Amino acid sequence: MIFENFQRKLRREAQIWRDEGIISSSQYQQIADRHQFNNLEAAARDRFTMIAIAIGGMLLILGAITFASANWFAWSREVKFIMMMSLFFSVSIIGFYTWRDANLSNREGKQPRRSKRLLGEALLFLAALILGANIILTAQIFNISGSSTELFLAWGFGVSLMAYSLSLNSLGILAIILVQIGYLFGLGDLSNSSADWNWAKLAVRHMPLISWLLFVPLAYFCRSRWIFFLAAFLFATSLQLNLNPLPLQTFSNVAPWVASFALALPPALFWSYDDLLFPSINYRLFQPLARNLALIAFGLVFYALSFRWQWQGFAASSFLPRNNAAFMSVPIIDLGILSGLAVFQWLFLLRQRNNPPRREVVFNTGLIATFLGFIVVVPFWHQAVTRIVDLGSFMFSVLFALLSWGFVQEGLKLSDRRSFWGGMLLLTLLVISKMLEYDTDLLFRSMVFVMCGAILISAGLWFERRLTGSSSSSARK
Repeated sequence: MIFENFQRKLRREAQIWRDEGIISSSQYQQIADRHQFNNLEAAARDRFTMIAIAIGGMLLILGAITFASANWFAWSREVKFIMMMSLFFSVSIIGFYTWRDANLSNREGKQPRRSKRLLGEALLFLAALILGANIILTAQIFNISGSSTELFLAWGFGVSLMAYSLSLNSLGILAIILVQIGYLFGLGDLSNSSADWNWAKLAVRHMPLISWLLFVPLAYFCRSRWIFFLAAFLFATSLQLNLNPLPLQTFSNVAPWVASFALALPPALFWSYDDLLFPSINYRLFQPLARNLALIAFGLVFYALSFRWQWQGFAASSFLPRNNAAFMSVPIIDLGILSGLAVFQWLFLLRQRNNPPRREVVFNTGLIATFLGFIVVVPFWHQAVTRIVDLGSFMFSVLFALLSWGFVQEGLKLSDRRSFWGGMLLLTLLVISKMLEYDTDLLFRSMVFVMCGAILISAGLWFERRLTGSSSSSARK
């Protein structure tokens, strides 16, 4: 749509230039051929056709739903089941062939019809929504009892199969969202101490491993950074919620190493991630995003552990009861596989040192390994050997300051505004958080706020002048 608006504006301007004699008719024709002015009307026609089909399809579906509602109780359950499955398969088949024809036209070098492809994708997305409705109605018809966790997980896994088959970004994103909703519902079920474990509870308990192994390959099938980001987010959040590592004294009497692994695994996996690990991949599509996620994970861990109350600990309840014998075996499975994967990725990373990425100008492998060492050793020492409340808080405050200063240095060396401003804001956040954590008077707080504001403004103006000066000198050269 943005490109079409640019084409329309360019055609209007080019016509004015031609009428005013700035360009000749042949030059106007060259511009028209280059920017495909002739396709604008066809694109508008296809867009309005798609809108008409979409509105008409919605009315047809609404009419079918109204008809089904009027006769629902009069039909037998076999007829209801056939009607629901017929609707699902009909919408899926129509959407698939509409979407496939548009893709085949593009591959054969014909003029692709974007509206037809979008219509097919919209119908497939509608079919994915109908799949969830079919699961609910089938359970009601055949009196199958189930929880919301089972519904959303089954729905999400079914949509993920559709996404794998069709390599559609929208279906992949929908699958991750559905699985995330099912996982959040399932966290409440884990607090139930009953021994009746079903597939949904096992899926929720193994969600970190499932999310990483199921949805990361899907990101390659769909070539979608959004899917990779959502998969990484689901992995990291489910790992923290399942293991519940904070405050650090939660696992002091059970497994003091759990908190170290829970906090260190996400940044370790993200930083060492390399697309070349897959034999069929010869390009780095998601590695820059993974390294950004690793630095974000480091920042969150350092910031959380910089507070004293995280080291003092209290009797916090976990999502899984402590007296459950399966508690120790299930996390070991996930942590063992993920730790082995992290070790394998780091070994592969050490062999790929000939061409370091741009991000390693400041955050090199040695510094990242040092960060990971502190995350692994210090919480374990605090829980297994001796308590280091003030020292632990101080060390991670220093690590957070080093990470923030690393962003500032990266912004200066690479002339990157986002890194510089991100580092400055993180340093400001650390100072203000430390001030608010301790009991300080209002006069001191006002001085800190004024000092942070003045330093932030001065540093920002200096950086912008430096960046403008370097750009001007490069332009003169």
